[in-house]
Amino acid sequence: MVGGAFLEGIRCMHRRLPIRRLVAALPLLLGLALCACGASGEATAQATPTPPPAAAGPGAVASGQYPDLFAEAGYDAAAVEAKIQAAFRQLFHGDPRNQAVYYPSGANEHGPMAYIHDVNSNDVRSEGMSYGMMIAVQLDRKAEFDAIWNWAVTHMYHADPKHPAHGYFAWSVRTDGVANDEMPAPDGEEYFITALYFASARWGDGEGIYAYRSWADRILTDVLHRGAITGATSTSKRATAVNLFDKDAKMVRFTPDLPNAAHTDASYHLPAFYEVWARVGPEADRAFWREAAQVSRDYFVRAAHPKTALTPDYGNFDGTPWAAPWRRESADFRYDAWRTAMNWSMDWSWWRADPRQVELSNRLQAFFHRQGLDRYASLYTLAGKPLGGGQTTGLVAMNATASLAADHPRRLDFVRALWERPVPEGHHRYYDGMLYMMALLHCSGRYKAWMPQDADG
Repeated sequence: MVGGAFLEGIRCMHRRLPIRRLVAALPLLLGLALCACGASGEATAQATPTPPPAAAGPGAVASGQYPDLFAEAGYDAAAVEAKIQAAFRQLFHGDPRNQAVYYPSGANEHGPMAYIHDVNSNDVRSEGMSYGMMIAVQLDRKAEFDAIWNWAVTHMYHADPKHPAHGYFAWSVRTDGVANDEMPAPDGEEYFITALYFASARWGDGEGIYAYRSWADRILTDVLHRGAITGATSTSKRATAVNLFDKDAKMVRFTPDLPNAAHTDASYHLPAFYEVWARVGPEADRAFWREAAQVSRDYFVRAAHPKTALTPDYGNFDGTPWAAPWRRESADFRYDAWRTAMNWSMDWSWWRADPRQVELSNRLQAFFHRQGLDRYASLYTLAGKPLGGGQTTGLVAMNATASLAADHPRRLDFVRALWERPVPEGHHRYYDGMLYMMALLHCSGRYKAWMPQDADG
């Protein structure tokens, strides 16, 4: 745990530098049979097996029925609600010295402000800010949502049309709002956009920066259509940045900062969100987002190792790992890659578009089950060689979310492992805590796609 936590502090420093469906028409039973063969001889869950997720029929968005994995694992609804609320209170309003990651930070003309603090690295990241907003909208916490958004717009958003990162958010700034790196990390924009659409649907739109849907449309338009801009940044006298999605590959970039824009990151692929954008985003771009969602589903299959389903931190557009020149270990399964299983599993739960995601979760959980639920490491080669890091709450949380797509009885072992974890605290509570909180929402059925009445389809 300590080794992994220490390394977490440098997890995102890389950002300073900045087919169509193959088997969708095949019977789902083929994927299940392959999974069963791979799982031969493995231990199963201690509890009586429960029925698997529906193999056919609508996803949770269409049905309104979001899977409650904690209930399937035998936990009482009141206990689940209490656990979620206790985790939120601790991470957002607990002791600021060793529990909270949410910090109020004064006010401006738009109202109160607050930031999500990466305590270990002593910075504020677009990743964490957008996660904080997503957690807040899911829990109907408008005050916290607005305060985080106000701080992000005030200190992270680039409004200057001459700036290379115009229309984006600086991925890392100090707690006083001074940028460490003005370039974006695209996962931040993806979560900002989707959280804003959900806020608009759940609470309605306000004025100015609280006109949520208008802001989501603005950012979404920029991430797809913004042209190349060259200029100075705080870390470079001359930098050029482009849009955040490659229109030819139809994929999210690792960074818009040239010359590293022709790469990607599996954990940035969020087809569940793209399907939302294809229904509520600017109409002219909806077809693109539908295609991008399927491209990402295909990408998961290509990027996941055929035996372990582990994905690399960074990748090429063809699905192969990318060992970045400044960070060769990015070809391994590390901190970014923990989240990839959450992305494909959320997509299956919400949209039921690609049965291959069931097999991916089964394969991934089979690998970690073989390692030992109470002792698997956090870092691996894609083939499954342990690279250390200890067992961390963040990965335990993400492996639990894989149960949204898995259909083997072992899936509830991973849900119970999450339940048994305490709320992260201490020096490394930021990344573990944000992933833990989102996993609680996913596994309880409380992480929903809030869609407006005029949503298309």
